[in-house]
Amino acid sequence: MTGSIYKGDIKGICAPGINCYSCPGAVTACPLGSLQTGLLSSKYKIPYFILGTIILMGLFLGRFICGFLCPFGMIQDILYKIPVPKIKKNKVTRVLSYLKYIVLIIFVIVIPLVKLVPGFCKYICPAGTLEAGLPLTIANVPLRSLVGALFSWKVFVMVVILLLCSFCYRTFCRFICPLGAIYSFFAPVAVVGIKVDNDKCTHCDACTKLCLMDVKKVGDRECIHCGTCIKHCPEDAISFTKKRERT
Repeated sequence: MTGSIYKGDIKGICAPGINCYSCPGAVTACPLGSLQTGLLSSKYKIPYFILGTIILMGLFLGRFICGFLCPFGMIQDILYKIPVPKIKKNKVTRVLSYLKYIVLIIFVIVIPLVKLVPGFCKYICPAGTLEAGLPLTIANVPLRSLVGALFSWKVFVMVVILLLCSFCYRTFCRFICPLGAIYSFFAPVAVVGIKVDNDKCTHCDACTKLCLMDVKKVGDRECIHCGTCIKHCPEDAISFTKKRERT
C-alpha cells in the first residue's frame, strides 16, 4: 500500500463540509482549502468561483451542513458519546464561540494573502491531519522521512481538539471552525432552517437549555439544525422548514 490522492475532474468541486483535498478517500475538494488556495494563487484577485460556491451552499443549507454533512462533525459527535465528565455550555463557551471568526479572518484570509500560504490548512486544521496527514504518512513510506516539526505541531493540535471533543460538545465546530463561521452568516436567510410556531410556543426555553450548542434562540448563528430542540419541545412547536414557510 503506497497511498495516493485522487486528482480527477471531480476534485474541482467543493464538498459542503470540511473535506481535505489530500485525504486518500476524498473525491471532492474542501471549500476552506479551495478558498485559501484561490486567495494565495490569484495574486490578490477575488476567487469568484470558489466564493460563489460557498455562498450558494450557505444560502441553501446554512449550518445544516455542520449538523449533517460535515465528516468531522460526525467524528466529534462520536467522541462526545465517550462516558467522561462533560463541560456544559456557559458564559465562557458563548464568548469562545466568537473565536472562530478571528480564526477565519487571520488564518483563512489574512495569512493566505500576506504570507501566501494556506494558514488554516497548514497550521491548524485537525480534519486534514486526521483524514489526510496521518493516513498518507502511514501508507506512504517515503513521506515519513519528510515529517518534521510542523507535522508534529499539527498532530498535537489534532490530539488536543479530539480530546476536548469528548468533554465539550463539538469543540472544533463551536470555537474554531472558520467554515462554520462563514455558514453562520447565512442563518437568517438559508433556505433550509428550523421554524418555531409562535402560536404553540410557550417560551419555556427548553429548546435553548437542552441544546448543546451556544444558541441564544432556535435558528441563530450557532444553531446547526441537529434537531435536538424538535425532539424536546413539549409543545411540538419546532420543526424543520424551508425559508418560504418561516414566520
